[in-house]
Amino acid sequence: MKLMNKRQWLCVMLLSAAAASGAFAQAKKEVTFAHQDMLVPLRTVMESGELEKATGYKINWRMFGGGGDVIKAMASGDVQLGEAGSSPIVAAASQGQDIKLFWILDDIADAEALIVRNGSGINGVKDLKGKKVATPFVSTAHYQLMAVMKTEGVDAKGVNVMNLRPPEIAAAWERGDIDAAFIWDPVLTKIKGNGKVIETSKTIGARGFPTFDGLIVNAKWAAEHEAFMVTLVKVLAKADAGYMANKAKWTVDSPEVKAVAKWTKADAKDVPPSMALYTFPTLAEQAGPKWLGGAAAKAMSSTAAFLKEQGRIQEVKPDYSAFITDVYVKKAMAK
Repeated sequence: MKLMNKRQWLCVMLLSAAAASGAFAQAKKEVTFAHQDMLVPLRTVMESGELEKATGYKINWRMFGGGGDVIKAMASGDVQLGEAGSSPIVAAASQGQDIKLFWILDDIADAEALIVRNGSGINGVKDLKGKKVATPFVSTAHYQLMAVMKTEGVDAKGVNVMNLRPPEIAAAWERGDIDAAFIWDPVLTKIKGNGKVIETSKTIGARGFPTFDGLIVNAKWAAEHEAFMVTLVKVLAKADAGYMANKAKWTVDSPEVKAVAKWTKADAKDVPPSMALYTFPTLAEQAGPKWLGGAAAKAMSSTAAFLKEQGRIQEVKPDYSAFITDVYVKKAMAK
């Protein structure tokens, strides 16, 4: 066998190094995105593959049962991007997790509600005493449930508050195991047939306990993938704007509604009325004082104070704006 000379050997080594470098760069263009079952325009992006096409990244979409589970997955390093309610986001920030809130997925408004079973004898919050009330712990729904009971003078120790994920709440409601639930769609719509709403996230928010769903990212990962983050924000803004401008076209048989139903496991007929309960901020609103530019940090601070009082976190951070960034929104607006 003929041996290679020095020049041939150097060429082989350089080609090998280049191939390895290319493979490493390609491997880096991959991200795991944790999503939940909220009915939002982002689901159409997931279905179309638009983000993958625009960025060249492989995106692993993984569904989780609640924001607490998303936070745990991000803390373990298995997930880089995720959807979570303001309450679990605050819990993660308070525990020192290296995250940034960079997008308000939705203003929850009337999309989460405290619903009571027909025949339960519950007509108001004060009637929850001695009853079984289910909600996913450390969620926005849990936060507002505890908040409204406090404002109504109901001792939480006298209420059987149960920690159940959305699918578990649906099953428990069907069996008749619970008297009430604070939950969101698609479960909310499913149980409304045998119940009535006595409070919503909007009415409780007006009392000083506002909530929202947001997108968070591992801060280090985001800094290393800025171009991806800016493109993600632009795609998100486009999807939200498309929905807000064409709500009437989002019918049961439309591809958009079918996509939302597919990724959330919701019934397509429930998607249009359920999505109408949310508000989706524009790019300008995202960067403004109502959200990333100020109010989101204030909402997080008040949420943190409540979570500490409930024993859910150990400390309240002096400034939650450190866990919020409007950089990607502003760069998306500039391009």
